[in-house]
Amino acid sequence: MIKTRNENQNQFQIVLIITIALAIFGCKASKSANSSNLTPTECEVDPTFVYIEAGEFLLGSDRQERDFAYNISAQAIAKTASAIAQAEQKLRQTGWFDRENPRQKANLAGFCMSRNLVTNQEYQEFINATNHRTPGITAAEYQQQGFLVHPYSKVKDFLWTEGAYPTNTAQHPVVLISYDDALAYADWKASQTKASYRLPTAEEWEKAARGESGRYFPWGNDWLQEGTNSGGSGLNYTSAIASFPLSKSIYGIEDMAGNVFEYTSTLNQQETRAVMKGCSWDDLPGFCRAAYQHTRPINSRHILFGFRLVRE
Repeated sequence: MIKTRNENQNQFQIVLIITIALAIFGCKASKSANSSNLTPTECEVDPTFVYIEAGEFLLGSDRQERDFAYNISAQAIAKTASAIAQAEQKLRQTGWFDRENPRQKANLAGFCMSRNLVTNQEYQEFINATNHRTPGITAAEYQQQGFLVHPYSKVKDFLWTEGAYPTNTAQHPVVLISYDDALAYADWKASQTKASYRLPTAEEWEKAARGESGRYFPWGNDWLQEGTNSGGSGLNYTSAIASFPLSKSIYGIEDMAGNVFEYTSTLNQQETRAVMKGCSWDDLPGFCRAAYQHTRPINSRHILFGFRLVRE
């Protein structure tokens, strides 16, 4: 009996060691996912932030949702039945939506997320205070970065001039910033307050966008073109924050579909690529679901990428 008890204790210790090791050496974002410690009252002392209660929610997508994403994206490209079918077949070949997390129940601690994306005006205050580089990218850097999508002539519409953002875009989300630029902004903001700030994890972002029930979009499961600034809006540019009421999530967080993709703190194992959530002002409908995600190098600077913060 003594021997058996020792064996059981050894097995327990091995399991415990493995569990601790996974917690320590896993994804960097996993460590920060449960570190908020703020109560709802402490969070909402700052009305620009919203507290999202702890608990389960539906994460990821199933085959039905991914099929839906391919179909509505094809409908945005083509009009006739045969053309839609051809467009959908081509989209499926890209596998864009087949790389999403499988649909599953997930559980998160409560967290405190900003209602809005960080704006040009807010980012300029940071630049003025710290002399941090202004958002931007040269033509050569843009070419080297790859995933061009747009010609550099379009990038020029977003470039800052003499430390100032483009005219009439004070309340637009800041773009052409890297992952490290976003972290630098968070550190500066912390120096101005008694709180600390970080990027949300991909899972936190997804829960904030779709609630507990796993809805496809902030407004529900049906695609509504008027719901967001995406490829069909005709704007062909970022929009001022909170301009699309339907893209506000059930928690009151704005622009959870459309406007810009958002950096999250969830990185790949090499910590060289960040998971991006949301969709941008030029995307097809299927990309605007909360379950969609892709990764980009953390040094990327693009006219489609912005960020928001979690407060701790």
